[in-house]
Amino acid sequence: MSTDPLILAIDDEPAILRLLKLELEDQGFTVVTAQNGEDALAVAQTNRPDLVLLDVLMPDISGLEVMRRLREQSDAPIVMVTAKDTDKDKVVGLDMGADDYVTKPFNPDELAARIRAVLRRGQGPASARVIAHGTLEIDLDSRLVRRDGEQVTLTRTEWLLLQVLAANAGRVMTNPELLSKVWGAEYRDDVQYLRVWVSRLRHKLEVNPSEPAIIKTMPGIGYMLAAGDEEAAAEESPATDAQQAPTTDDELLAPA
Repeated sequence: MSTDPLILAIDDEPAILRLLKLELEDQGFTVVTAQNGEDALAVAQTNRPDLVLLDVLMPDISGLEVMRRLREQSDAPIVMVTAKDTDKDKVVGLDMGADDYVTKPFNPDELAARIRAVLRRGQGPASARVIAHGTLEIDLDSRLVRRDGEQVTLTRTEWLLLQVLAANAGRVMTNPELLSKVWGAEYRDDVQYLRVWVSRLRHKLEVNPSEPAIIKTMPGIGYMLAAGDEEAAAEESPATDAQQAPTTDDELLAPA
């Protein structure tokens, strides 16, 4: 159960992938792998990694073409990891959108440090780390939640789930994405499990859990922690009964 950064490592050499997975997970990352371009694009679309490690020399699709196609579906940072170490190769990779360039053989500690540096660059200003919804405040840095000035006590699992949703406020998080980031890839299809935890979280955060204004359900897709302006707009212009879609776990858990 973790919210460690999710890394997608792409390389056609199984030994390199085993090394990357072993070393990076030891450094506190979660790692998924792919051995060719087509698989990499599918894994990226399903898991939405926080960062991609990409080899240039690939058997089916070149690493540069994989990067171009990844950029069409994701803004996750990309670090090139390759044996092509000339200045020209580096310039081409960086010009095409790579965020950093590491050559083989690499030092695992240095690679992990570069990954952390790239992830930090994409975090944005510290002020964005406190998310407010009316009287509810979620402080991602202090790991504290307050409502009406009083601290809300959350279990570790409730906090991990809220942390992922709050860090992506205003963005729809798919069910497999949330399950993979909070509980691990082996849970990615256990949607019922996710619904139970979302329901528990809503009962602690929402004024009216049966009509959630903070954690919104996207039926058949996933969940979204609403941005503050969206919450205010919902309060000013409530939807009619005919317009409302199921928004609670109890509704979605009911037999069809």
